[in-house]
Amino acid sequence: MTATETPTAPAPPTGATARGGTWIDDWRPEDPAFWEAGGRRVARRNLLWSIFAEHLGFSVWLLWSVSAAMLLKVGFDFTPQQLFLLVAVPNLVGSLIRLPYTFAVPKFGGRNWTVVSALMLLMPTLLFAWAVQRPETPYWVFVVIAATAGVGGGNFASSMANINFFYPAARKGTALGLNAAGGNLGVAVIQLFLPVVVGAAGIFGLVKASEDGLALQRAGYLYAGLALLAAAGAFLFMNNLTTAKSSPREQLAVLRYKHTWVMSFLYIGTFGSFIGYSAAMPLLIKLNFWVPEPEPLGTGINFAYYAFLGALVGSVARPFGGWLADRYGGSRVTFWTFAAMIVGTLAVLATLSRLTPNPGQDPAIAQDNAALFPWFLAAFLFVFAATGIGNGSTYRMIPLIFQSQAKRTATPGTPEYDAALGRATKESSAVIGIAGAIGALGGFLIPLTFGAPWIDDPAGAVTGAFVAFTSFYVVCLTVTWFFYTRRTFLVSRAPSLASARI
Repeated sequence: MTATETPTAPAPPTGATARGGTWIDDWRPEDPAFWEAGGRRVARRNLLWSIFAEHLGFSVWLLWSVSAAMLLKVGFDFTPQQLFLLVAVPNLVGSLIRLPYTFAVPKFGGRNWTVVSALMLLMPTLLFAWAVQRPETPYWVFVVIAATAGVGGGNFASSMANINFFYPAARKGTALGLNAAGGNLGVAVIQLFLPVVVGAAGIFGLVKASEDGLALQRAGYLYAGLALLAAAGAFLFMNNLTTAKSSPREQLAVLRYKHTWVMSFLYIGTFGSFIGYSAAMPLLIKLNFWVPEPEPLGTGINFAYYAFLGALVGSVARPFGGWLADRYGGSRVTFWTFAAMIVGTLAVLATLSRLTPNPGQDPAIAQDNAALFPWFLAAFLFVFAATGIGNGSTYRMIPLIFQSQAKRTATPGTPEYDAALGRATKESSAVIGIAGAIGALGGFLIPLTFGAPWIDDPAGAVTGAFVAFTSFYVVCLTVTWFFYTRRTFLVSRAPSLASARI
């Protein structure tokens, strides 16, 4: 270097200085210097807007879970079986569209797809607002409109797949846990505030129920406006990652892997239970603990004051599950989660067995059953807490499984090693979407088990359903033990998995 030459500082990585609304070509979250130079800030900004959009998606997805219990009050004449089907249909659609939503992120970009998916929420919200004002609307039209709410369930898969690309492996558990918890909280928020928004109930003495009747359409208009806000925020402040680009063919390759199917099965037990119980809880409370006489308040337990608690507990517990998985290993946490779910469902079953069936809607029976409600609620909230912890631990396992397998294929510090880790991130994002899609099927099956159109006695079906659920959790616990916590299996078949504390 001559005396006249001036040293030139290296150009900052584009990913570390990227503003919202742009494509990022250089993204290296595993590089500590890159991360501290601004990568963390970019990732955090994308995470915050992702949480907001996913939160709205969950709220719209579960819009019918609480509004279905109010349709009779606004002039609709639907049976309990028909109401349970309205609650279940959005969950079926939401589970089916999670796969294409997952593939959309690498195809179109995470920011671009967040804008599109937010705008798609206008369809179920505005159709909902139109239908609930017309008691003459046929039931089949309601089923179709409820099905459109499933687009909100797809947001979870694309959101989680997108955020998985932004964070380094050491921080994925926390980031994915916060993203999922923010989305899951949408269930609690819609179940708590929808009755207030439409005038069905007060809240903590701060707001009184409307004396002029219900206005269910308000909820549809409110969430349509919020969807527009989410789309605008994603458009202005989120980013697309060039490094996340891949074809559906590449993503579908993970269907060949055993762990894809094992983790998807376990996610049915955790997330499927969370979303299924969240959807069914308002109707379960109404069916077993409340009758409409004497009007206007009825007798027993008003679901509007309690239905949101399950989703709230499960959502808050989810990041805790990710933290426990980081500390103690996801497989161990998942194993004990299923053990807790077995205990919890048995406690719910014990409470239900003491209830008096009330097909005639007798206020005296409802009052007697209401005395057992605290036990029912405590047991159910215990189950919800376990599902939330299990959601966090299972999703933490997926990136670790594929990262551990990738590390065995190359020497650290080589280009092949970096390529293997990049491929593992893409594959784990695809598996996250696939597991989310399959796991969400529980949200359809659980409400349908409680009250399908062909079930003559919904109250009796609830007891049989919890017997089936408990048995399923026993199977999930056994599968977790066999594939991930059985030391001899891990050491002999996949030593790196054991050392990775999966």
